[in-house]
Amino acid sequence: MASSPFSDLSGKISTRQAHAGVIGLGYVGLPLAITLARSGFAVTGFDIDPGKKVSLDAGRSYIEAVTDEALKTEMAAKRFGSTSDFSELAKCDVIIICVPTPLTKHRDPDLSFVEATCRSIAAALRPGQLVVLESTTYPGTTDEVVKTILEKTGLRSGTDFFLGFSPEREDPGNRDFQTATIPKIVAGDGGEARELMQAFYGAAVKTVVPVSSNATAEAVKLTENIFRSVNIALVNELKTVYAAMGIDVWEVIEAAKTKPFGYMPFYPGPGLGGHCIPIDPFYLTWKSREYELPTRFIELAGEINSAMPRHVVSKLAEALDVRAGKALSRCRILVLGLAYKKNVPDIRESPSLRLIEIIEERGGTADYHDPFVDEIPTTREYMALKGRRSVDLNETSIRSYDAILISTDHDRVDYAALAKWAPLILDTRNVFTRLGLMAEHVVKA
Repeated sequence: MASSPFSDLSGKISTRQAHAGVIGLGYVGLPLAITLARSGFAVTGFDIDPGKKVSLDAGRSYIEAVTDEALKTEMAAKRFGSTSDFSELAKCDVIIICVPTPLTKHRDPDLSFVEATCRSIAAALRPGQLVVLESTTYPGTTDEVVKTILEKTGLRSGTDFFLGFSPEREDPGNRDFQTATIPKIVAGDGGEARELMQAFYGAAVKTVVPVSSNATAEAVKLTENIFRSVNIALVNELKTVYAAMGIDVWEVIEAAKTKPFGYMPFYPGPGLGGHCIPIDPFYLTWKSREYELPTRFIELAGEINSAMPRHVVSKLAEALDVRAGKALSRCRILVLGLAYKKNVPDIRESPSLRLIEIIEERGGTADYHDPFVDEIPTTREYMALKGRRSVDLNETSIRSYDAILISTDHDRVDYAALAKWAPLILDTRNVFTRLGLMAEHVVKA
């Protein structure tokens, strides 16, 4: 068989001789890099954050899904290393992009990280490489944006290099699934690219699910998260309606989920957080404008979910007024939980940040406690909160606040002590009912 970029790369993948490069060593990239290394590939991780390289070189993982032991094992076997030198991409046979895809302040897609990464890849691109986008985006990004930048080199997708898309499906804090056990959607620009995608990911992931095109794979990821966004918005709306009727939405959901068919439980909260659900639906909303098609469900869900932090603070102000005779503007509030979900340190798009901001906009004082987040780092939208530190929980500190707002129900919290010492508690997660700690001074929101 005559040598070709496809046959050469296919052979390297099948024998685990392909060198993989993973760009972006965050919640998606680092677990993927270690999974690939475990499967026998040599992997180089790329990241512009020098702090990550310092930590990795010391054998310290900053991602819960990757233990220090797993990291040290792959480094000792010389299957994993990290660098900020993007010229090293020329040595990689497979290059995987795992960089952020946020929204602009106008809720339009911000592909600046993807585009900058693609330009770095283009500077090192050579025949026989497979380039994969894993970052969540709108249908058409891989073929229209990534491909366009890479082909400015004069090399052609499907002939000289190969292009694919495989959406990430990480779920921080979920110990039931790991990168290797979560089914992997794969697609490529042409049949050979798709074949390479199946072979490469199939070497590291238990189940590979090929689809017909990169745009289809991009749509799969959006559909998964839009499904969650719309259903969470539904229960958030039901929460407000049922509360007006004197009905506990949490009790309704617990009873409804006993039905063994035709129902799936979703739960209300103080707002949406994380890198997916608050952002991804708007990528499709933006793209749909090109086709002059409305996305009413998606946009309405976004409006409802985005309004939840302000709704919660309004309930807090009402509870302070009715139960303590105090205005929010004269109160000190402790927000419990800064992370967007329980038992993880991830604060991306966390509604807790917005809650703190709204409380202070209304004249109140807000602190936070989070056993996983010692200090608020730099964020794109909440620069004024940078550097604030988690307060300790003890009887003196708890009694010093006019109310405790439960935003994230971490397990590492003594809720019985809160129930005993806090003068007022606003519970957005139903944790006090679950623990049998409901009392007169605990209000659901």
